[in-house]
Amino acid sequence: MKKQYLLLTLMIISGASFAQLKPVFGFRAGVTSSGMRGDAINSLNNMLDFTKGKISSGSRTGFFAGGYAAIPLDETFSIEPGLYYTQKGMEFKGAIGFKGAEFLGANAKAKLNEQYIDMPIILKANLNGFQLFAGPQVSYLTSAQLRTTAGIFGINLLSYTTNATNQFNRWDAGVTGGIGYQFTNGINVTAAYDHGLTKIDANRNTNSYNRSVKVGIGVNF
Repeated sequence: MKKQYLLLTLMIISGASFAQLKPVFGFRAGVTSSGMRGDAINSLNNMLDFTKGKISSGSRTGFFAGGYAAIPLDETFSIEPGLYYTQKGMEFKGAIGFKGAEFLGANAKAKLNEQYIDMPIILKANLNGFQLFAGPQVSYLTSAQLRTTAGIFGINLLSYTTNATNQFNRWDAGVTGGIGYQFTNGINVTAAYDHGLTKIDANRNTNSYNRSVKVGIGVNF
């Protein structure tokens, strides 16, 4: 009888402890710095002629925002699925020769603006506020636009936007990971790196992959 009573007491204590570990929901937003690695320029050759002059590529600055749910596994570890709207892409600068208008290449720019829905599922460790996290991420491309501009002597001679969504793979699978800090008032800050593993072009013929750095601030509800 005493053993049964002790077992029942332990079960009640364990149940009470588990009940205290409730999911926490929150909202997070911040800035992104994204680009591509691999044969990124080749994936845009059907729209722009990059054969004339020197081309430099750079990252695109954007933002992300969305929600998450932190599901505790114990006092230290939790699973955190999320859903975020994220801006990605990259920029090209230099002597870009536009087909049929090569003379405009002196000060030409091309910016690829991509809109993604990111769906990460991360494992997070909370060490007295300091956080480490990593996990897989699936992303869906909702739209992609290529905006080209060119000018001479500070005069804008060309501004053109092309719908490039069909030129890219709709789905992207990758991994994400980073660090953060959870304050006692429910606010948290994070810095993460997204590493795409899926070829971004629609035909998957070029070795071009998404890369992105995210810095954000979140709040638990």
